[in-house]
Amino acid sequence: MLKMPEPLAETLARRAEIVAALRAIVPGEGTIDSETGRRAYECDGLTAYRALPLAVVLPETRAQIVDILRACHRMGVRVVPRGAGTSLSGGALPLEDAVLLGLGKFQRILDIDLENRCVVAEPGVTNLAITHAVQDRGFYYAPDPSSQIACTIGGNVAENSGGVHCLKYGLTTNNVIGIEMVTIEGEVIRLGGKHYDAGGLDLLGAMVGSEGLLGVVTEVTVRILPKPPCARALLLGFASVRDASETVAAVIGAGIIPGGMEMMDRPATKAAEDFVHAGYPLDADAVLIVELDGCGPEVDHLADRVQSIAETHHATSCRVSQSEQERLLFWAGRKAAFPAVGRISPDYYCMDGTIPRRRLAEVLERMQQMEAEYGLRCANVFHAGDGNLHPLVLYDANVPGELDRAEEFGAAILRLCVEVGGVLTGEHGVGVEKRDLMGTMFSKTDLDQQMRLKCAFDPPGLLNPGKVFPELCRCAELGRVHVHGGKTRFPELERF
Repeated sequence: MLKMPEPLAETLARRAEIVAALRAIVPGEGTIDSETGRRAYECDGLTAYRALPLAVVLPETRAQIVDILRACHRMGVRVVPRGAGTSLSGGALPLEDAVLLGLGKFQRILDIDLENRCVVAEPGVTNLAITHAVQDRGFYYAPDPSSQIACTIGGNVAENSGGVHCLKYGLTTNNVIGIEMVTIEGEVIRLGGKHYDAGGLDLLGAMVGSEGLLGVVTEVTVRILPKPPCARALLLGFASVRDASETVAAVIGAGIIPGGMEMMDRPATKAAEDFVHAGYPLDADAVLIVELDGCGPEVDHLADRVQSIAETHHATSCRVSQSEQERLLFWAGRKAAFPAVGRISPDYYCMDGTIPRRRLAEVLERMQQMEAEYGLRCANVFHAGDGNLHPLVLYDANVPGELDRAEEFGAAILRLCVEVGGVLTGEHGVGVEKRDLMGTMFSKTDLDQQMRLKCAFDPPGLLNPGKVFPELCRCAELGRVHVHGGKTRFPELERF
C-alpha cells in the first residue's frame, strides 16, 4: 500500500500566503490555486495514485524559477518539479502541502551546433522535437522512449530515460553532456557543457537520473549523431519465448550490437498488430525486432548473421525490411504497444526492471507462473538487448481487490529481477512506485550514502520529498547539521 509524506498542517494553514508569494513572481494564469485548475496536475503517468497539489506555478523564465525556489526555501515549502507528466513511476506525483513547479513553457531550442554535434534545449522541449530540429541536416538524437512525442528532455534527464535504440547508443546519461540547474536556495549551477567530458567530480552523472531530488534543470545540452547511411530491421517470429530469449543472448554473444533489439510476447504482439497492422506473425509466441545500422555492406552482412542465428534457435518466420517505410512500420507496432494494450484491458500497470540477458527465458517463464498465482494476465514488451523488461500487468480498477493484486504482482516481478542479479529500474526511475522496494536492492548503508548526496544539494529536504527513499532521515543524523528533520512516516495517500 502506497504511503506518502503527511501534509504539514502549518503549510496548509499558510496556503493563501504561499499562493500570494508565487503570484507576485508569476502573475495571472501562471499561478493556479483553484481546485479545478489544480486537478489537471493531480497525477502523472502512474494514474492509480492522485493528490491535489497545494498550488501550481508555471514559470516562463529562469529568473522566475530562481525566485520561486528562493521563496519556497525561505518559507520552508516543498516543491515537486514536473515536466510533461509522462513518468510511469510517480516521479511527478504532487503532494498536498507542496508547490508543483511545471516546466512546460520552456519549449525553446536555444542552439544547434553542428560543428560540436550538440543541441542546447530548454527542459520542456519534447524528445522527438530535438530530432525534428536537426534531421534535415542529417542528424538525430538517439535516446527514443516510446513516449518521445510527448515526454520532455528535462523529464528524460530526471529519469535517465532509455528507448529502443539505447542498446547501441546509450541512455540519456550517455547522451547529455551539459545542464544548467537551479538549487533549492536559488543558486544557478552549470555542469558540463559542449565539450565531451569535464574534469572533477561527475556531478553531471549524479544529476541525470536524480528524479528531481537535487535541483531543477533549466537547460540541457545533448549530443546528436549523424544518421546512419543504412538501417534495416528484421522481424523474427518464434514458437516460444525461450527460443526468442536465447536468440537475443546468442546475437550479443556473437559480438553483434544491433541499433535496437526488442521483444513482445503473444498478447502484446496481437494487441499491437490489431492497433497498427504492422504485419506481425500472430501465430508466434514471441516476436523479436532486430535493427542493424551502418554502411550498406556491413548491414547486409550482419542481417545474414542474425538471420542465421535466429534459424539456429528455431525461428518460425523472418522478414527483413525492404524499405524505410517498412522498417518504420515494424517499429510503429512496438512503439504503440503500450496504448495498444489499453484496448484489451480496462487498466494496466506498466512495470520496469532490468535483468542479465542470459536470465531472460527463466524470468519470463517464472512470470507466467505468477499469472496463475495472482489471477491476472501479463503482456510483455521490453528492450531485450539490454534486459530492460516492461511487463504490463492487466487489471480492472473497478473490480475490488484487482489493483492491490496488480501491485503485489508487480512487486513480485521486481523482487525477481533483483534476485537474478538485476535492478529495480532501467529507465522509469524509482519515484513512489519502487520506493518501498529499495531495501531489496540496497542496504541501509547504501541508502544513507545516497541520502547524504541528497542532503548536500537540498539540506532542508524540500525537493520532491517522498520519492526514491523509503525513509527520510535528519541530515544531522547523516553527518550534516540542518534545522529541519525528524523521521518522516508515510500515511496512506488517496488512491483512485
